[in-house]
Amino acid sequence: MIEVKKSELSDGEFNRGVFATKDIKKGQLIHSAPVLPYPNEQDILIEHTVLSDYVYEYGINHGAIVLGYGMLFNHSYTPNATYDINFDTHTFDYYAYTDIKAGEEILINYNGDVDDKEPLWFNKEQGTEKEE
Repeated sequence: MIEVKKSELSDGEFNRGVFATKDIKKGQLIHSAPVLPYPNEQDILIEHTVLSDYVYEYGINHGAIVLGYGMLFNHSYTPNATYDINFDTHTFDYYAYTDIKAGEEILINYNGDVDDKEPLWFNKEQGTEKEE
Protein backbone atom coordinates (compact mmCIF):
# COMPACT_ATOMS: atom_id res chain seq x y z
CA MET A 1 0.00 0.00 0.00
CA ILE A 2 3.01 2.32 0.58
CA GLU A 3 6.56 2.68 -0.67
CA VAL A 4 9.56 4.93 -0.14
CA LYS A 5 10.58 7.09 -3.08
CA LYS A 6 12.42 10.32 -3.80
CA SER A 7 10.49 13.33 -2.49
CA GLU A 8 10.63 16.88 -3.77
CA LEU A 9 9.64 18.11 -0.27
CA SER A 10 12.57 16.68 1.62
CA ASP A 11 15.90 18.49 1.71
CA GLY A 12 19.27 16.88 2.04
CA GLU A 13 21.16 13.93 0.73
CA PHE A 14 18.45 11.34 1.23
CA ASN A 15 15.31 13.35 0.21
CA ARG A 16 12.88 10.46 0.66
CA GLY A 17 9.20 10.29 1.45
CA VAL A 18 6.39 7.76 1.77
CA PHE A 19 4.01 7.39 -1.18
CA ALA A 20 0.75 5.52 -1.72
CA THR A 21 0.96 2.63 -4.19
CA LYS A 22 -2.84 2.39 -4.34
CA ASP A 23 -5.81 4.56 -3.38
CA ILE A 24 -6.24 4.86 0.39
CA LYS A 25 -9.58 5.82 1.92
CA LYS A 26 -9.97 8.46 4.64
CA GLY A 27 -9.64 6.81 8.07
CA GLN A 28 -7.79 3.75 6.77
CA LEU A 29 -4.73 2.52 8.68
CA ILE A 30 -1.70 3.18 6.51
CA HIS A 31 1.14 1.91 8.70
CA SER A 32 1.76 0.75 12.24
CA ALA A 33 5.35 1.68 13.14
CA PRO A 34 7.03 0.09 16.18
CA VAL A 35 8.90 2.41 18.53
CA LEU A 36 12.00 2.29 20.68
CA PRO A 37 11.20 4.45 23.71
CA TYR A 38 13.96 6.10 25.71
CA PRO A 39 13.92 8.28 28.86
CA ASN A 40 13.97 12.07 28.37
CA GLU A 41 17.34 12.27 30.11
CA GLN A 42 18.88 10.69 26.99
CA ASP A 43 17.71 13.57 24.75
CA ILE A 44 20.98 15.37 25.50
CA LEU A 45 22.81 12.49 23.79
CA ILE A 46 20.43 12.16 20.85
CA GLU A 47 20.64 15.91 20.16
CA HIS A 48 24.20 15.31 18.94
CA THR A 49 23.18 12.71 16.36
CA VAL A 50 21.34 12.58 13.05
CA LEU A 51 18.38 11.10 14.97
CA SER A 52 17.62 14.43 16.65
CA ASP A 53 15.33 15.53 13.79
CA TYR A 54 13.51 12.20 13.71
CA VAL A 55 12.48 11.44 17.29
CA TYR A 56 8.97 11.90 18.63
CA GLU A 57 7.64 12.77 22.06
CA TYR A 58 6.35 9.59 23.69
CA GLY A 59 4.38 10.53 26.75
CA ILE A 60 5.63 12.88 29.46
CA ASN A 61 8.83 11.07 30.43
CA HIS A 62 9.99 9.51 27.18
CA GLY A 63 11.00 10.15 23.62
CA ALA A 64 10.82 7.52 20.90
CA ILE A 65 12.70 6.45 17.84
CA VAL A 66 10.04 5.41 15.36
CA LEU A 67 10.92 2.46 13.15
CA GLY A 68 9.46 1.18 9.90
CA TYR A 69 8.28 3.96 7.60
CA GLY A 70 7.56 6.21 10.60
CA MET A 71 10.70 8.33 10.27
CA LEU A 72 10.18 8.88 6.56
CA PHE A 73 6.82 10.69 6.45
CA ASN A 74 7.39 14.31 5.46
CA HIS A 75 5.72 17.36 7.01
CA SER A 76 2.87 19.52 5.77
CA TYR A 77 0.62 22.05 7.49
CA THR A 78 -2.12 20.58 5.26
CA PRO A 79 -1.49 16.87 5.82
CA ASN A 80 -3.35 13.99 4.22
CA ALA A 81 -2.46 11.66 7.11
CA THR A 82 -2.30 11.75 10.88
CA TYR A 83 -1.00 9.47 13.60
CA ASP A 84 -2.02 8.14 16.99
CA ILE A 85 0.33 6.85 19.65
CA ASN A 86 -0.66 3.38 20.80
CA PHE A 87 1.05 2.88 24.17
CA ASP A 88 -0.40 -0.64 24.55
CA THR A 89 1.36 -1.95 21.43
CA HIS A 90 4.23 0.59 21.46
CA THR A 91 3.45 1.75 17.95
CA PHE A 92 2.69 4.95 16.09
CA ASP A 93 -0.35 4.22 13.95
CA TYR A 94 -0.66 6.34 10.79
CA TYR A 95 -4.12 6.90 9.29
CA ALA A 96 -5.39 8.63 6.16
CA TYR A 97 -6.81 12.01 7.16
CA THR A 98 -8.18 12.50 3.66
CA ASP A 99 -8.60 10.19 0.69
CA ILE A 100 -5.14 9.61 -0.79
CA LYS A 101 -4.66 8.71 -4.45
CA ALA A 102 -2.09 6.20 -5.70
CA GLY A 103 1.17 8.02 -6.34
CA GLU A 104 0.54 10.81 -3.80
CA GLU A 105 3.08 11.49 -1.09
CA ILE A 106 1.70 10.80 2.39
CA LEU A 107 2.25 13.81 4.65
CA ILE A 108 1.76 14.42 8.36
CA ASN A 109 1.90 17.55 10.50
CA TYR A 110 5.00 17.19 12.66
CA ASN A 111 3.29 19.20 15.40
CA GLY A 112 1.06 16.18 16.02
CA ASP A 113 -2.26 17.94 15.42
CA VAL A 114 -3.41 18.43 11.82
CA ASP A 115 -4.54 22.00 12.59
CA ASP A 116 -1.41 23.11 14.51
CA LYS A 117 0.38 25.80 12.46
CA GLU A 118 3.15 26.52 15.01
CA PRO A 119 6.57 26.90 13.40
CA LEU A 120 8.62 23.72 13.58
CA TRP A 121 11.96 23.45 15.36
CA PHE A 122 13.95 23.47 12.12
CA ASN A 123 12.11 26.58 10.87
CA LYS A 124 12.56 28.41 14.18
CA GLU A 125 16.32 27.85 13.98
CA GLN A 126 16.43 29.31 10.47
CA GLY A 127 14.02 32.12 11.29
CA THR A 128 11.54 30.96 8.65
CA GLU A 129 8.01 29.67 8.78
CA LYS A 130 7.90 27.93 5.43
CA GLU A 131 4.51 26.40 4.60
CA GLU A 132 4.64 23.04 2.85
